[in-house]
Amino acid sequence: MNQRLLRLTGAATAVYGLAVARRPALLARPSGLTAPDGSVPAAVAACVRPLAFRDAACGLAMALAPNDSALRAATAVRIASDFGDAALLATALPTRRHRVMAVAVSVGWGALSVAGLLTSGRDLSMRQVS
Repeated sequence: MNQRLLRLTGAATAVYGLAVARRPALLARPSGLTAPDGSVPAAVAACVRPLAFRDAACGLAMALAPNDSALRAATAVRIASDFGDAALLATALPTRRHRVMAVAVSVGWGALSVAGLLTSGRDLSMRQVS
């Protein structure tokens, strides 16, 4: 397990989640969920904010996990959330372009977390001198 990668992923997720909770347009706009004038309808904001708080909570749990077991559990929740988002957004967003982008982002974040679980924390670019 690469603790550093997982904790950084968690921190980034938490920051993004808090930013979206404050400004739902950060998620609504790239998802094609804004009104024609670019504003975020109240109903969309009401649906986006709980997802943002979920992401913030998962990210904080990853970043602050006190031990490997807790980090693995928090990461599993993050992965399930990302892949669940991808499955839902693959059919729910208004245009093909928005669906493809949302799925790519969701799967990308999920894959990053999977990679953190499956790789070691050592720097693979360093070579031992013989």
